Amino acid sequence: MAAELGASRLLAPYFSSSQIVWTIIIGTIMIALALGAVFGGRWADRNPDPDRLYRRILIAAAWIALIPLVGKYLIILISGLLIVTVSTNFLVVAAFVSCMIIFVPPLFLLGTVTPGLNKFATDSLENNASVVGRLSACNTIGSILGTFLPTFVTIPAVGTFVTFLIFAGALMAIPVVYFVAARTKLVASALGVVAFVVSAVCSPMSGFAFWEANLAYEGESIYNYLQVKDQKDRTILSTNVLFGVQSVTMKSGGLTGMYYDTALAAPALADHADSALILGMGTGTYARQLRRYYPDMKVTGVEIDGKITELAGEYFGEPADIPVTTYDGRAWLAASKDTYDVIMVDAYQDITIPFQMSSAEFFRMVRAHLNPGGVMVVNMNMISDGEGSINEALTDTIASVFGADGMRTADVPGATNRELFARAVDGDSGREDAAAAFDALRATTAERTGDTSLERYMADVSARLVPVAEPGADATVLTDDKAPVEVLGMRAIDGLIAEQAGPYREILRTEGIGGLIKAVR
Repeated sequence: MAAELGASRLLAPYFSSSQIVWTIIIGTIMIALALGAVFGGRWADRNPDPDRLYRRILIAAAWIALIPLVGKYLIILISGLLIVTVSTNFLVVAAFVSCMIIFVPPLFLLGTVTPGLNKFATDSLENNASVVGRLSACNTIGSILGTFLPTFVTIPAVGTFVTFLIFAGALMAIPVVYFVAARTKLVASALGVVAFVVSAVCSPMSGFAFWEANLAYEGESIYNYLQVKDQKDRTILSTNVLFGVQSVTMKSGGLTGMYYDTALAAPALADHADSALILGMGTGTYARQLRRYYPDMKVTGVEIDGKITELAGEYFGEPADIPVTTYDGRAWLAASKDTYDVIMVDAYQDITIPFQMSSAEFFRMVRAHLNPGGVMVVNMNMISDGEGSINEALTDTIASVFGADGMRTADVPGATNRELFARAVDGDSGREDAAAAFDALRATTAERTGDTSLERYMADVSARLVPVAEPGADATVLTDDKAPVEVLGMRAIDGLIAEQAGPYREILRTEGIGGLIKAVR
């Protein structure tokens, strides 16, 4: 279990922590354990020598100890090879191959342990069931410790790499003590210890993003891998080493050049700009933008990861007078009675979309917390169009709650983000008010902010606004019961990878591996 939880944290910075990745991890590890049990039983019946069992434990422990040192390099290598060869389901294939290579071999060896122990511990058919029961109980107790300790103790305290080393060291101690006491396999024991020591010394020298030379911070929380990059003109927070930027602050102030700028249309589209709620506060980029251009607006933030909130104050200059609650956004809405002029939904982190914040039930809760004439803005961070796309499903879902006449979308130039704006539409007057608000975006911005640069930018946003069509009879409306966001998101990832990797795939096809190496240099 500790290896399984560690696997999720090792893969998450590269492939996300979606349900798809979790399914792959659990499935491959269960396959490994099942095969280990089958072969372990056969080997124990064929040759019940405890030395063989302890040797397998030693190899498994050494393998797990080396995962922090070599695992990240293998994941990058596998991803690099597959991204130019796999056309669909990249996330599934890359995560599956990574698990098969990195985690299946040691877990297969550990799967052989229980049948071997059962062989050694059983001396009579009269107590065979009792022996199996005790071994099963011990196995379950170990799984309980391997579940709770990494999640609540070791990973938050010392990180994923050291967690692997802690459990690998505890596992390795068993065969090493056995072999030393028996005065056998001493060379193998020494090699196992050397592998552990080398990994323990070298693993901390490079992080998940080992190619990054000047990170201001790299660490982990109970929810995320976290990386702060201090650049010349901005400071960036990323929660995934391969996909996207989670938050940014500009050292000179002003517009960021990212989706937050487009989202600044929301206060001008609402009837009033007195209050705002941000679900998915991050390090407070949108809050700082609102504070700059709408200084009298009362801003409230909700962020599930308390460590991100800490980093916001340390590296990103988040205003201390903006209240931020550490809580799940939907659960916070359910407990709150407050209403707002603007609600920003920015909880779709990297390539992970929480289903509970993408359903019609959730958007009905958001609508209930908007003041009359209020506006919701949703950051959809994977532009993907066409039938069956994640953005189409989200748009149709929101339209089923707010009404398509009160909605517009705006793609962010040079990015994979799309901002969706929604005003609740009730009757003809609601439609007219919504249309008037969208038409007057530039003028309202000028009137409320007096900032000419923001006014000019809102003229550009106004030109990018696209009406939303009414959902058809076959529209995909996401609900709490059925919200296949992982599958839909995976399709979007395939599209983005196909677009970015297409030229390299063509080079590989026409010029071979030599041409590809030249192209990426």
